[in-house]
Amino acid sequence: MKDKVVLAYSGGLDTSVIIPWLKENYDLEVIAACIDVGQDDDMDKVREKALKTGASKVYIEDMKEEFIKNYLFKAVKANLLYENSYMLGTSLARPLMAKKLVEIAHKEGAKYISHGCTGKGNDQVRFEVGVASFDPAIKIIAPWRLWNIKSREDAIDYANARGVEITATKEKIYSNDKNIWHVSHEGGDLEDPRNEHKRSMYFMTVPPEKAKDENTYIELYFEKGEPKKLNGQELDPVTMMEELNKIGGENGIGIVDMVENRLVGMKSRGVYETPGGTILYTAHTALERLTIDKDTFHYKQLVSQKYGELVYDGLWFGSLRKALDAFVEATQENVTGTVKLRLYKGNIMTASINAKYPLFNESISSFGASDLYDQKDADGFIKLFSLPYKIKSLVDKEKKN
Repeated sequence: MKDKVVLAYSGGLDTSVIIPWLKENYDLEVIAACIDVGQDDDMDKVREKALKTGASKVYIEDMKEEFIKNYLFKAVKANLLYENSYMLGTSLARPLMAKKLVEIAHKEGAKYISHGCTGKGNDQVRFEVGVASFDPAIKIIAPWRLWNIKSREDAIDYANARGVEITATKEKIYSNDKNIWHVSHEGGDLEDPRNEHKRSMYFMTVPPEKAKDENTYIELYFEKGEPKKLNGQELDPVTMMEELNKIGGENGIGIVDMVENRLVGMKSRGVYETPGGTILYTAHTALERLTIDKDTFHYKQLVSQKYGELVYDGLWFGSLRKALDAFVEATQENVTGTVKLRLYKGNIMTASINAKYPLFNESISSFGASDLYDQKDADGFIKLFSLPYKIKSLVDKEKKN
């Protein structure tokens, strides 16, 4: 009886050629596992293609709701960004995929897991650290670190030589990763940062200049930091994301073109579309500004940066991420209310915030009189607040004399 390998399978260029490559180079039964996190692929065709190219069995696992509830909504609460721009769409999906791959490997009694990540990318680390977090005995087969295929052009030639059906061409060479949160674009002419990216590459979003000419108003209701209602209607997580992506996409929202520092030590350029996620982040942050005290809000920004780096680096299942998550959850206790946004040609503006537990108090913050704030008290406060600077000034003058 042959040993088994579970392949993280998408049906794209890389994983399509991996099935025949594994069968040519290993005496293993190949089981394809497609983890559906909202790729919008025809899963019947994905299954058919995997079997046609040599897989003995195919798993199609619908993980969209778990992905949104247990990963994406945590990202919203934590306001996660990598290097102030990337909303971590690929990074957030990989831990869930790794966890599910291990579950399938255990079910099948497989000793190996394989993936189509390149030896220059971050995803190889995310997958393999995720697998090791659940079962360090499972061995990894990473073809891009082993085979003689050196480029996506070579992979296309390999596929064509073996009659493997692919959609990628040497003219359309971008590497894409899509899920219900985002789509990323890398490779091709993007590898030269002097090239402006082509608007024709967009999957989820229209170019801002081609977005509709009228404003779009939406209302989002959050409960303890988690989005619950859109325009007054309570929606399940999947429907919520689908609607926000549609609204954001038609208004040109959420396009980022950035050069980032990869975990493996090099810089890379990517174009990211995250229409629904950008809307959620904007609304959630606006509500936090009204409901979280200054010290907690400022410290949370530091936590968000570190949390984002951990996710980018593939350390989702580590103790520190869980500890930071506990802090974030504590900050969300009063983040409940409705945020109204105005969307227009790639821009998002906050129209109004109606918080259940606002820390903004009009009687104190206004220029008028207040029982809780006497403007005369500022005189003594400023004298004490500026005291260290007065002392330093006196010392500086004494040094000059």
